[in-house]
Amino acid sequence: MTHPHHIEDAAEAHAFIYGGKARFTLVSKATGKRYTYRVAAAKDSPHMFFVSLLTGQSNETDYEYIGFLKTAGMHSELIAGRKGNAAHPAFKGLAWLLKQIENSNPLAMPETVEFWHEGRCARCARPLTDPASIARGLGPECATK
Repeated sequence: MTHPHHIEDAAEAHAFIYGGKARFTLVSKATGKRYTYRVAAAKDSPHMFFVSLLTGQSNETDYEYIGFLKTAGMHSELIAGRKGNAAHPAFKGLAWLLKQIENSNPLAMPETVEFWHEGRCARCARPLTDPASIARGLGPECATK
């Protein structure tokens, strides 16, 4: 049995990341190292997302901006922002995951990483209560958009 907050399907993970208000954790199966990200849609551009990394104990406030994602169809590019560091392992890890998912056909989640969400809708950030919504990471209304 899988955990309801663990997303194993690459297409669902990809949709979750670009939901607009996503918070998720990537865990390396090789090292056990984990990083928690917040990816928020830009208000004025449907193809830009701001990426922040959890750097403190409060998963509500302790995020630092590391860069932005520019999307074009099914492909994206993670670009270090002014305060970002493209050499940081968390930056490299997210860029690697996106490249692995987007370059696979059909979409496939790499076996060396786990993708976890916190139980909130990736699009509207409301708490999820329905088991199918929890597994998907999107509420029923947001999943149709």
